[in-house]
Amino acid sequence: MDMGNNGYGEHMTHWRTFTRVTVALATAVGLGGIAVQPAAAAPGDIRITRFLGEQRLPHKLQYADTTVGGFSGIDRDPLTNTWYFISDDRWRYNPARFYTGKLDFNLRTGAFTGVRLTGVKTLRRPDGTPYPAYGLPESADPETIRFDKWTRRLLWGHEGDRPSASAPTVPISDLFVRWIDRDGKHLGELPIPENLELTDADRGPRRNFGFEGLTFTPRTIAAIVEGPRFEDGTPPSVDKGAPARITVWGRDGKLRAQYAYPIDPLPAAPIPPTGATDSGVSEILALDDNRYLALERSWIEGVNYKVKLYEIDLRGATNVLDRNSLADGAAYRTVSKRLVYDLSTVNPPTQNLESLAFGPRLLTGECTVVIGSDDNFDQREVTQFLAFAARGC
Repeated sequence: MDMGNNGYGEHMTHWRTFTRVTVALATAVGLGGIAVQPAAAAPGDIRITRFLGEQRLPHKLQYADTTVGGFSGIDRDPLTNTWYFISDDRWRYNPARFYTGKLDFNLRTGAFTGVRLTGVKTLRRPDGTPYPAYGLPESADPETIRFDKWTRRLLWGHEGDRPSASAPTVPISDLFVRWIDRDGKHLGELPIPENLELTDADRGPRRNFGFEGLTFTPRTIAAIVEGPRFEDGTPPSVDKGAPARITVWGRDGKLRAQYAYPIDPLPAAPIPPTGATDSGVSEILALDDNRYLALERSWIEGVNYKVKLYEIDLRGATNVLDRNSLADGAAYRTVSKRLVYDLSTVNPPTQNLESLAFGPRLLTGECTVVIGSDDNFDQREVTQFLAFAARGC
C-alpha cells in the first residue's frame, strides 16, 4: 500500500519477549472486546535469534531507464538465488514493473553485506500491453509478489482501487492475483470471492485496503487484504482492532476458505488526537500449510511508523468465506496470533515495512528472514532491507 506522502518518518526502540496470543470468539464489537491469553513460545515456533544487518538502495536510483523505489513485495528463487522486487509505482515514473537482484550473505557468519539490481521487467496485461497509469481504468497497484518454486512462475497481487471521499473520480479497478512468467507476461489469474469485489458504495473493501500480502504452501495459495471491509467493521483505533480477511485457494485455483486476521488496536494515539492513522497487514509468509508470518504495520500522525512481526495459525479459525459481515454480532473465531518481533526496535527511524521473505539458510542451520520497506518515492524515507537469523523455520 502507498502510505502517501503525509510526512512520516519515526521509529524504533529495542527487543521484546515473545508471547503467544490466542484470540477468543469475535463479535460485532469489531474485535474491541476480544479476550487474549499470553503464553510462552512453544519449542517449534519461529523465533528471531539475531539481527544480521541493514542494506539500502539510493533514493530514486536510476536503473535501466527506470526510477527505483516503492518496493512493496520481495521474494527469492532458492535455486538461482535471484531476488524479485515489485514496485507499486503506478506510472508516476514508469509502467508497473518488477526488478530482479541479489542480496549478499556470508553463509558462515550470517553477515548481510550487499544488495544490487540485475534486471527490470514490465508487468503485462492479458493483451500483452503495460498497465495504464493511475487514474485510468485497469491501472495496477502492485503490492506483493511471490516466486513459486514448484512451477517456477511468479504470482503478484494488485490492491485494486475505487472512489473515495478524498478521490471521488478514481475509477473502480478490481483487485486481483495474477500469474506471470519471469518476463512479466500474463499467464492467468485466481478467482476472487464476491465479498472482495470493489464498489463505489460503502460495501466491499475500502480504498487502499485491498490485497497487500501473498504466500504459497505446497498445497495452497493465500492472500490477505490490508484491513476491514465496510461490512466487517471500522478500521483500527486506539480502543479496538479490526478483522482483515485471509483468502485461501487450493493449488487447483479453486477457492477454499477465508479466515479473519485480528489487527491490533493502534499502538499509540495520533498527535493531535484528531490526526490521521492507517493500520493493517502489509505482508504474509507461509511457514507451513497452516502457519504464516504476518507483518503488521501502522502509520500514526505525529508518531509515524510502528511495525510488528507475528506468527499466526489458521487451525481452529472459522471459515468466514460465506459470511457477508464480521460485525453483525454472529460469533466467529479468528486465527491465533503470537508476537515474534517488535520491528519498532531496530535501526530507528522505523520505515514503511511492507515486504517479507526467506533468504538463504546459514551454515549454522538458521534461516534468514528479510524485511523490506517501501519508500513511497519520498526523500524522507528509504528503500531498506533488514535481515535477521531465525530458528523454527
